[in-house]
Parts: sequence; C-alpha cells; structure tokens
Amino acid sequence: MATPAKRRAQPQPPAGESGSESESESGSEPESDSDSEEEERIDEEVNIEFEAHSMSDNDYNGIKKLLQQLFLKAPVNTAELTDILIQQNHIGSIIKQAEVQEDSSDDEDDDDEVFGFISCLNLTERKGTQCAEQIKELILSRCEKSCEQHVVEQLNKILNDSSKPVGLLLSERFINVPPQIALPMHQQLQKELTEAQKTNKPCGKCHYYLLISKTFTEATKNNSKRKEGRSQQKEELMFANAEEEFFYEKALLKFSYSVQEESDTCLGGRWSFDDVPMKPWRTVMIVAADGMDVIMEKLRDYLSL
Repeated sequence: MATPAKRRAQPQPPAGESGSESESESGSEPESDSDSEEEERIDEEVNIEFEAHSMSDNDYNGIKKLLQQLFLKAPVNTAELTDILIQQNHIGSIIKQAEVQEDSSDDEDDDDEVFGFISCLNLTERKGTQCAEQIKELILSRCEKSCEQHVVEQLNKILNDSSKPVGLLLSERFINVPPQIALPMHQQLQKELTEAQKTNKPCGKCHYYLLISKTFTEATKNNSKRKEGRSQQKEELMFANAEEEFFYEKALLKFSYSVQEESDTCLGGRWSFDDVPMKPWRTVMIVAADGMDVIMEKLRDYLSL
C-alpha cells in the first residue's frame, strides 16, 4: 500500500502554547535539557483543523510555492499557471488552518497560509498558453527518454487529440497534512467539474486526467537511469500523496522519471521516511475520466475517518 505522510507538529503552532515554554527554557535550564524537550515537542503529534475555501488572489504565493515544489527546475511558467487556477475559481479549493477562536494576534499571517490545494487545468482548452504547452513538452520529453516508442506515440496522441480533452489534475499539499483531507477535496472537485460541464464553463469537459505525482524509492537500492519509465516497478514507489496510488492502479499509461538532480534545493529538500534516504521521482499517469467513480470509491474505503 502507499506510504502515508507522517504527521508531526506543524511549523505554525497555536500562539501561546509554546512561547512561554521557550522563555522558561532560556533561563537556568542546561542546554542539553532544552534540546531534549525541544525534540520531544517536534515529535509530538498535534491536532489541527483545516478548512477548504475557494481560491482567491490572496492565495497566489501559497499556490505558486506548492507548484514549484512539484515542477522544481522544470521550465514551466508556474506564475501563469497560478493565475489561471485562481481565475477559474469555480473549480478547485485551497486548504487553510481553521480559524482559532483564541486570541492569536501574533499569528495573523499564518492563518492565511495555504497548506494545500486541488484544481484542474484543461490542457486542451488552454492550448496555446505558455504553461500548458510547457507541461505537455515536459511530459513528452521525459516519456521519450524513459519509455518505448509506442508509449510515446500513445501519450502524444492523447495530449493532442482535441476531441478528447485532457485535464491536468493538481492536488498538492504540505507533507504533514494527513491524507484523509484528500477525500472531501477530490469529491468536491468532481462535483464542480460536473457542474462546470453542465453549465458550459471552462474546464468542465475532460475525457482523460493527467497526474504528475511526487514519488520516492529507497536511495540505497540500485536505481539507475535504466530503471526509469516502464522498468520502474510499482512496489518500489512510495507516494507523497498516499491516495494517488489508487490513480496509479487504474492508469492507462504511466511512467516515472528521476528528479534527483533537481531536488537538492530548498524547494525539493532531502527526503527520508523512517530515516531511510529516499530518491525523488515524478510519476506521470493518464487516467480515463469514466474511471473516476471507481477511484473515488477506493478513496472512500481507504481514507474515510
């Protein structure tokens, strides 16, 4: 099964809980005790409630940051992509921390932070925009390096068949946000896409969905370039978004490519699960729109609280 993201204390703790403790530690306590207590707090699980909202201009920086974590150094205009997602806010949602009733004036800026988002970019409708063309070029070029020619031809046909629109399904969040939040987000998005199709609004009609997932394999294994694409075995992959394994299982076309050289940055970070170093990949999937009901059912079984 997919490896769920670990839940640890968020970098934005509620105001007033840790501040007084930090001040008392800075007094007569030895540094070693202070470090030990700090480590205990970092490993402590905390309960934070999240709320979904429609996208707005205020969410621009948060959405763009999450997109940059997905695309890393790839030549994709994430600024334009963010603008389009906000403009078509009849679909998609962003995740923010639920409003805290207590006095938390010091954390007013944190209350507006975007912890995640979900949306869809119709690559067929947006043909000609820079970001849409760049995403198609990126996926095709990676496919050419990783897959056999018939797979490349199949992907090229899907991406360029205007009679069967392709929607880029984007679901990004911080690693600490639990996967259970993905179920209502995906369900709401599917409702919004159905409504958009009925009312003839942008992005409503999709015959296929394209996903680009953040995945990992153990860095200690022999992950040579030959293991990209079709040779990349499913059982080796761990998904940053645990629920995306169910999209992988139903994908008509799928391959992975390494982003090891791109991820040694502040955006990509150095990933590890249970202290095992991980090698970062991006896994591309094409899923038929008429298979989404089955995937949603699997998500309900796996993620229902």
